Amino acid sequence: MKLPQISGKELIKKLRKFGFVVTRQKGSHIRLEKNLENKTIKITVPNHPNLKLGTLHQIIKSAELTSEELFS
Repeated sequence: MKLPQISGKELIKKLRKFGFVVTRQKGSHIRLEKNLENKTIKITVPNHPNLKLGTLHQIIKSAELTSEELFS
């Protein structure tokens, strides 16, 4: 699946639907966490108008999601 152009705020809204919670913000970077039974997934999302595709791909991978899950 081709990744769409998306802003940091839009991505955060989508990640919240999967159980991620905003824990803090420093400058233009927002930290989200999701607690699982045996680990905590921590992701930093830049609050930029357009995320680079490589950055978006790495965030999706770190969140242990697929692009199909996130954008369906």
